[in-house]
Amino acid sequence: MGTNFSVFSEVAERVELCLFDDAGEETRVDLPEVDGFVWHGYLPGIMPGQRYGLRVHGPYQPDHGHRCNPGKLLLDPYAKAIEGSVRWNESLFSYQFADPGRLNTDDSAHYMPKNVVVNPFFEWGNDRPPRIPYHETVIYEAHVRGLTMRHPQVPEEQRGTYAGLAHPAVVEHLQSIGVTAVELMPVHQFVPEHFLVARGLTNYWGYNTIAYLAPHNAYSSAGQRGEQVQEFKAMVRALHEAGIEVILDVVYNHTAEGDHMGPTVGFRGIDNVAYYRLRDEDRRYYLDYTGCGNSLNVRSPHALQLIMDSLRYWVQDMHVDGFRFDLAAALARELHDVDRLSAFFDLIQQDPVISQVKLIAEPWDVGPGGYQVGNFPPLWTEWNGKYRDSVRDFWRGDGRTLPEFASRLTGSSDLYATSGRRPVASINFVTCHDGFTLTDLVSYNRKHNEANGEGNRDGTDDNRSWNCGAEGPVEDPAIVGLRRRQRRNFLTTLFVSQGVPMLLAGDEFGRTQNGNNNAYCQDNDISWTDWSLLRQERDLLDFVRRLSDLRRRHPVFRRRRFFHGREKDGTRDIVWLTPSGAEMTDGDWHTGYAKSLAVFVNGDAISEPGPRGERIRDDSFLLLVNGHHENLTFALPGPEYGPGWRPVLDTADERVRDDPYADDALTAGAKVTVTDRSMQILRRIG
Repeated sequence: MGTNFSVFSEVAERVELCLFDDAGEETRVDLPEVDGFVWHGYLPGIMPGQRYGLRVHGPYQPDHGHRCNPGKLLLDPYAKAIEGSVRWNESLFSYQFADPGRLNTDDSAHYMPKNVVVNPFFEWGNDRPPRIPYHETVIYEAHVRGLTMRHPQVPEEQRGTYAGLAHPAVVEHLQSIGVTAVELMPVHQFVPEHFLVARGLTNYWGYNTIAYLAPHNAYSSAGQRGEQVQEFKAMVRALHEAGIEVILDVVYNHTAEGDHMGPTVGFRGIDNVAYYRLRDEDRRYYLDYTGCGNSLNVRSPHALQLIMDSLRYWVQDMHVDGFRFDLAAALARELHDVDRLSAFFDLIQQDPVISQVKLIAEPWDVGPGGYQVGNFPPLWTEWNGKYRDSVRDFWRGDGRTLPEFASRLTGSSDLYATSGRRPVASINFVTCHDGFTLTDLVSYNRKHNEANGEGNRDGTDDNRSWNCGAEGPVEDPAIVGLRRRQRRNFLTTLFVSQGVPMLLAGDEFGRTQNGNNNAYCQDNDISWTDWSLLRQERDLLDFVRRLSDLRRRHPVFRRRRFFHGREKDGTRDIVWLTPSGAEMTDGDWHTGYAKSLAVFVNGDAISEPGPRGERIRDDSFLLLVNGHHENLTFALPGPEYGPGWRPVLDTADERVRDDPYADDALTAGAKVTVTDRSMQILRRIG
């Protein structure tokens, strides 16, 4: 019995494997074999739980891009588990603080976390991937720690952990609101930045990865010597048993080593040129398409191999169901421009494992031309930032957005249809971790990030929010009522839009960050989900549950193909109407002040077949949307659309009904009052 160790480095002249015992004493062994620039060696008797690190001997020539320094203990890029955390000290840096031009050879081992040999075996039982089709998917974006830190039913020792997320009380809540996939913010091992730790803060979100195959050890309730791997797998198994997929938010665009003034803790000391994009004119410096100091070198075959090996490991060994790629446009940069046919996408397309799971792009980065919504290849779905912006604009009263609002409601065909993609290419969201929560979106006009210690300069100013008349918490019943209505408007729009809805954790019961729209460094009550809100927000939670159920039961709200709008076989799949009941003209769309419309969606005109080739038939619905600040009277369309209608939902009164025996039916042509800034859904009868 033993363990094989290996590491790639084209620039290395010698690689030492460093073994650490329980007392922290270090034993060094040279890796004796080199094949294809992979240094490797087999050590008998090395068992799971063994802690280790690497030291790479080679050139330290920053002008040429080389930064080897055997004084620095390094993390293994392929480590399956990490024990401990970085403890910031000058020895972690390859230069002297007093004289940055001088090499710092101080030993960093005492301040470094250690790699851990893990036991790869796990009893998966009958675990199978749920493989839920995109059009049936409801995504819940959550933070492993923040979701359960304040959950009263989760045992204290499990709060903030993988085990806590898998607790029956949490799983039952997710099931109750129709969640089919949890999208977890980064769980790869990450490092809090030095400047945050110096301010008494931390990198709470986790977008600062240092090990792409290791689950973050601080999210384990079982300890740190490899147990986090078993606990993560148990979480996935429990969620799969509940019919819930696990999607990981992954950060392959940069690492935690930062810019040229950052620490040497892994990739930089192993082979800086291979792993990072360097400036051609001066290789001391890094190309930064991420705003985090460096960019992973996706032009390098070994960096690409690491990404692909990592993805396959999480699918095959950890059983995850998909990935959301942070700043995915950065991965597409071959030279400087974003290229949808880059090597990275070619590799994904042909890979028999990765091409079969859910692939979600954050379709932008901070480099030139980095906003690429709608431009990713056919296998991919995208966070649709244009959906977020136009829906926010419409409900805060910007009438100029009506045509775009209509496009977002129907799946964003303007973005996806021309490239042969379908409505499910659009991951629709109104809120996400980055920005206001839903409650804050309707309660604040401005960000309030003072707690971040950056003078409220951090975070976006482009919130497209509206506080409904006053900033922050209020007791005025008119403002409180309007805010509650606006939340229901956003949620209703989200769940009846074509595409894939994504709900931010806690929005279903009114979570607030008190106006902080950039809580990346707040590992405290600002970011943690406050489950005590369930008592006062029961109506909102019930509203979300019923909305989710409405979407689940009616395929007309989750079509796999775009509406065509044209008459086909004597019928039309969608018709846009004015409040008077007449079909909208070009002039109606482009008045510049239109803030209302009715939408007929025809359940008898769903074009795609069912799973066995059968025709899909559904009820037909009428959406009455009033974005005005005054009540409006809508005339229901004539009998050619149906003999009558029954109310299903009204965001002005919080009720969601779908009772075919209700006695409050409305006849064709009837007049319906729609409250200011509200939305109604009616179902056709007969």
